[in-house]
Amino acid sequence: MVQYAVDQDPQLSELERAAWDTAHRFARDVMRPAGQALDKLSAEQVIAPGSILWDVFRAYRELGLGLFEEGSDLPLEMQARLRCLIGEEMGWGDSGLAISLGVANFPTLMAQMVGNQALMERFPIGTLGCWAITEPDHGSDLINFDGTIGYPGGKANGRPNCIARWDGEGFVISGQKSAWVSNGTIAEAAALFCAVDMGGGRTGHGVFLVRLDQGGVKRGRPTDKIGQRALNQGEIFFEELRAPADAMVIPPEAYRFAADRVLSLANGGMGMTFVGCARAAFELAVDYAKERVQGDAPIFLHQSVRSRLFRMFQKVETARALSHRITRLNMTRDNPQLELAIASKVTSTEAAFEVASEALQIFGGAGISREYPIEKIFRDARIAMIEDGCNEVLGLVAAARF
Repeated sequence: MVQYAVDQDPQLSELERAAWDTAHRFARDVMRPAGQALDKLSAEQVIAPGSILWDVFRAYRELGLGLFEEGSDLPLEMQARLRCLIGEEMGWGDSGLAISLGVANFPTLMAQMVGNQALMERFPIGTLGCWAITEPDHGSDLINFDGTIGYPGGKANGRPNCIARWDGEGFVISGQKSAWVSNGTIAEAAALFCAVDMGGGRTGHGVFLVRLDQGGVKRGRPTDKIGQRALNQGEIFFEELRAPADAMVIPPEAYRFAADRVLSLANGGMGMTFVGCARAAFELAVDYAKERVQGDAPIFLHQSVRSRLFRMFQKVETARALSHRITRLNMTRDNPQLELAIASKVTSTEAAFEVASEALQIFGGAGISREYPIEKIFRDARIAMIEDGCNEVLGLVAAARF
């Protein structure tokens, strides 16, 4: 199989090569076969007891790869390089599982971000978390901070679906998060982004860390999707959930800044993940082109196929270069720029879809058969241009900051 991601970078340190090797073996031996097996199951079967999904989570924790997401004493520049290497390999293995494993760290990351020892003990490393931001009536609304995206004269947002209110002793949270919450029906805890009743008819937004394995929480059915089927997603319903005062980790006055940081992390992570997804499609296409004989010769010898493969290679390399640069910039500055992370996410997800589509064309009739993995990668990549903010809206959010 063609493989060039690490061999072309002679400047990698011993630690970086070791981390890449661990991540690549995990992606190759655990994630890819598990993702292909889970893709064939129903949404309920994916998360059932005894599912291979739980083996993936256990193996991930045992390898310690999540530690690079949950904090490190390494220099920031080194952390950025490691995240790029590991993130790409995870996306190469299976993009849906990569997202599930990454989102699982969110409550722990938020607890560490605010430096609250009690919260770090309540949400320790290994907690299976989710990022509960999207709502049934407010998908892209929740990243439209300034209300600048919409039709002329229209309202920026309607009434929120999930609201927290202070009752004198703590917060009471009621409402719903939508069917697109990653890890929504399996998470033990949530980094909950929701509206805050500030009294006097005023509404702000805040971030809360809440346990989901308690009364006042109900789950919907896992969402059945065309792709990324290994990634559990589903609704969460809050029915007068009580949360202590320190559950609010980001108050309304700091929400914009904190949301920028989290969205920059999430979009940057999507950029790295889908560089790996694009690379997976490209490598499969090269291998198949060298095996498939047409006109008494491997189709790799046909000029039209070589030309297509070069354009695919070009897109993968462009997305990787941008993703690495933006990850390094945003991780080494105090105030990450969301517009940079958005550029990475949009570029990588579009590259992944376009490369997967070209790869499917090279496979021809075989590509539309579930016997080959390329059709799965094609479906996985298509979803990426919608999740974590659809690319069109993200582009408008980024452009408003120029």
